[in-house]
Amino acid sequence: MKVINFSQTNSILNQYVAEIRDVEVQRDRLRFRRNIERIGEVMAYEISKEFTYSAKDVPTPLGTASVSTPDNALVISTILRAGLPFHQGFLSYFDRAENAFVSAYRKYKDTLKFDIFIEYIASPRIDGKTLIMTDPMLATGGSMELSYQAMLTKGVPAEIHIASIIASREAVEHIRQVFPTEKTTVWCAAIDPDLNEHSYIVPGLGDAGDLAYGEKE
Repeated sequence: MKVINFSQTNSILNQYVAEIRDVEVQRDRLRFRRNIERIGEVMAYEISKEFTYSAKDVPTPLGTASVSTPDNALVISTILRAGLPFHQGFLSYFDRAENAFVSAYRKYKDTLKFDIFIEYIASPRIDGKTLIMTDPMLATGGSMELSYQAMLTKGVPAEIHIASIIASREAVEHIRQVFPTEKTTVWCAAIDPDLNEHSYIVPGLGDAGDLAYGEKE
């Protein structure tokens, strides 16, 4: 399994990550959502380099041009609700892609212990397609694992790209253990070292869903 960590390279992506982490900039929800979307756009561009391409003839007003374009049938899957602006960034670039949505949430047993539940999935068939699974935060990797199991009820993809903005080391290792390694690539804007007792990423950025859309009851 390949793991791409963009924080190890020099890219404008790092500016957007710096802003979504910054407690002062976070006060502007519109900017927070837009930066999440921008990161999705940059990642979509980078992931597109891994696709299969072939030359197609395109008629122009003055003749015919040969253009190499991707052949992959794409399905972009996101985990509600924090994943919505991230998903939109990918969809802005992959505008012909099919889309899937999965609801995954933590149900706490007490202040520290929780189980993850999947309540809803809307997806096309994914057999033989390129599946891009997006979630801004990969804390434990449990939600991504269960979302993938839910997606498998719709078929088996040819290849899998997992896109996250901030992941923990623990989550990346969990993904390595539970996803098919030969066809999975993990793309992260940053990989942080720790989880706290509530399984939030440290230093992370807080709750991405609350920062994007307001605190939940």
